[in-house]
Amino acid sequence: MKYLQKIGKSLMLPVACLPAAGVLYGIGYWIDPTGWGANSIISAFCIKAASAIIDQIPILFAIGVSVGMADDHDGTSALSGLVSWLMITTLLSSGAVAMYLGIEADQVPAAFGKIQNAFIGILAGIIGSSCYNRFKSTKLPDFLAFFSGRRCVAIVTAIVSILVSVVLYFIWPLIYGALVAFGTSIVGLGAVGSGIYAMLNRALIPFGLHHALNAVFWFDTAGINDLGNFWAGTGTLGQTGMYMTGFFPIMMFGLPAGALAMYHTAKDSRKKFAASLLIAGSLASFFTGITEPLEFSFMFLAPGLYFLHAVLTGVSAIVCTLLPVRCGFNFSAGLVDWILSFKAPMAQNPALIIPVGLVFAAIYYFLFKAVILKFDLMTPGREDGEFEESELKAVLANDDFTEIAKVVLEGLGGKENLKEFDYCATRVRAEVTDYVKVDEKKIKSAGVAGVIRPSKTSVQIIVGPKVQFVYDELKKLV
Repeated sequence: MKYLQKIGKSLMLPVACLPAAGVLYGIGYWIDPTGWGANSIISAFCIKAASAIIDQIPILFAIGVSVGMADDHDGTSALSGLVSWLMITTLLSSGAVAMYLGIEADQVPAAFGKIQNAFIGILAGIIGSSCYNRFKSTKLPDFLAFFSGRRCVAIVTAIVSILVSVVLYFIWPLIYGALVAFGTSIVGLGAVGSGIYAMLNRALIPFGLHHALNAVFWFDTAGINDLGNFWAGTGTLGQTGMYMTGFFPIMMFGLPAGALAMYHTAKDSRKKFAASLLIAGSLASFFTGITEPLEFSFMFLAPGLYFLHAVLTGVSAIVCTLLPVRCGFNFSAGLVDWILSFKAPMAQNPALIIPVGLVFAAIYYFLFKAVILKFDLMTPGREDGEFEESELKAVLANDDFTEIAKVVLEGLGGKENLKEFDYCATRVRAEVTDYVKVDEKKIKSAGVAGVIRPSKTSVQIIVGPKVQFVYDELKKLV
């Protein structure tokens, strides 16, 4: 769980870019909801600007996770994550696989056409950071000395990524194909089938495998073509649209209400930070149905809460199927597509989305709030050991950062007792091997504002706004 939360924190940097893209999509799609920019240069400009970020989410994740998971957040790790991403996605692209097999590109298993997904981006980031942490201090023989240390990390990353690609070459199509087969098998289950699909659609987003199910239900892989038939009027009234409708109450009402619960449960000192992320994400979800800014903000920090979100999405799909309500989308289940659904030939009772959505908003808010508080989940603004507002006013006894770092290191038991260390807005965070060797009085004698011991192996030293300078000197000493 701690490892997942560390990944979640690493994703905060790239996730912070996504709400802006969601808002731009909303503006562009609102101006030209049918042409997507073909009828308006302003719309085209907004949509293209947004797609520059949204379409590259996997690359942003590869870089963000790689830097965030690195021991010292060095830029070399970012390069390694990018190298891993490029290696895996190039080696397993449809064109490359067609070359390996000696066949045409359109004969390659569909799985390889979906290899550029968020899961591969996160995997590449983990590979890049792991290789960096392990090999950043490697010393090679003199004739290879140029490639010693950080310069060898990208090379090692490339080798590891090749090996990972070989494994994925065999298992990725099997997993993807199994999901397609499963999706096809639940087609005849009616409302329950739509609920199972919607739940799995959300649950598989972290792995990038939701595309497999979408191909079955939204498009013509298994003869359903829910999306195409809904807008063309070629489906069956009362059935067509059942695999899209359930997302509207969640994206327009449920998730924004969940975001409100996360804001209300955030620490007072972190509410402004949480609000900036959650408000923008909620607007993107409500207007355009782009949920990644919200979902990725808590799926790794609180995976149990994300599972609850997936289950509620399935329940929404069942309810909407039974009422019946039928809405569809061209882009995603946001306000713009909901309004357009009123004129669609296969639409049924689209106005009922409002009362259904309000019920799910209440469920999301109270259930999210209760679960977050009950299990002390680390949603945005509730992360372990985050600074308090008063710490921003903390003042060091002096500005001799080198001397402060020396005393702090000695108080931590020396560099041999220091496993890893990092810093946030106001604190130096350290993991130690032997907690008995930590001398809090010695650390405080350096002139720092305080020392916190969250666990036996964790030490947090409250420095204040000048924490980076102490960290830099500590890094030099170690």
